[in-house]
Amino acid sequence: MRAVEITQPGLPDVLKICERPIPQPKAGEVLIKVHAAGVNRPDVIQRMGHYPVPPGASDLPGLEIAGEIVEGDLAGSDFKVGDLVCALVQGGGYAEFCTAPVKQCLPIPAGLDAAEAASLPETFFTVWSNVFDRAHLADSETLLVQGGTSGIGVTAIQMATALGHRVFATAGSDEKCRACEELGATRGINYRTEDFVEVIKKETGGAGVDVILDMVGGAYVARELDCLADDGRLAIIALLGGAKATVDLGQVLRRRLTVSGSTLRPRSVEFKAAIAESLRTRIWPLIEAGRIKPVIYKIFPLQDAVHAHELMEASVHVGKIILRVN
Repeated sequence: MRAVEITQPGLPDVLKICERPIPQPKAGEVLIKVHAAGVNRPDVIQRMGHYPVPPGASDLPGLEIAGEIVEGDLAGSDFKVGDLVCALVQGGGYAEFCTAPVKQCLPIPAGLDAAEAASLPETFFTVWSNVFDRAHLADSETLLVQGGTSGIGVTAIQMATALGHRVFATAGSDEKCRACEELGATRGINYRTEDFVEVIKKETGGAGVDVILDMVGGAYVARELDCLADDGRLAIIALLGGAKATVDLGQVLRRRLTVSGSTLRPRSVEFKAAIAESLRTRIWPLIEAGRIKPVIYKIFPLQDAVHAHELMEASVHVGKIILRVN
């Protein structure tokens, strides 16, 4: 099969088309003929040599795919050979064939094509796990999303809005802020020209937001604590702004704040299977009803993975970048 491999850590041009053996599914796995694969920030970090591949995972980049089940262990599932699915994988998505645990597969929502379906798993699993399972966003609570036009951002805005929550989002330009609002955010906040703490305080009558989804870390953490409501929860999923932060622990104690962090890739199949079931039950019907829509910025052929990574690093996109494979 054709695939894209990381020949050595470095710039996007280290991504090269290669020939690899078709992977063989293990117990509990299926082999998928990949029609499209999502491009995500962790792929870029892996390419740069800063994201070690979990033991047993493919060294090929690519954490989400959509395509056709061609063989494998379907026991305990309602899938059959020939079904079109999207799946969260530990690696190997930039290829014509990829294996996936059957419990991490989901049916392609009605009305979506393969490219749209491939844009879902990585961000939808991540947002559900962190915003709803870990940070317990519920009832009429409010959410602040840092990086609202990223793949994670457009997913979090739409998902929380569709479930009845008031959402705020930061972005790096007025145009991107408007894009966040078009997706359902109450207020897009331009972090280059506005102080998101001041805006949140004003928009919430001084109360603050209940949950923050943070991909920045670093100096943002102390400011995020300032704009959390009492009993608020901060969920950190990436460290684009740095791994070190100085925080006022007294504030954490006095206002009963919670700071949590997680990475999804190394978690167990059973952990991810539980998320898949929640998505299938709670979110897939909202996608099929048109209340949540895939947001795709650009689609590249597999052989143009270099350009896809260049676009990802330029950070001008709104939504997802996709590789079309078969």
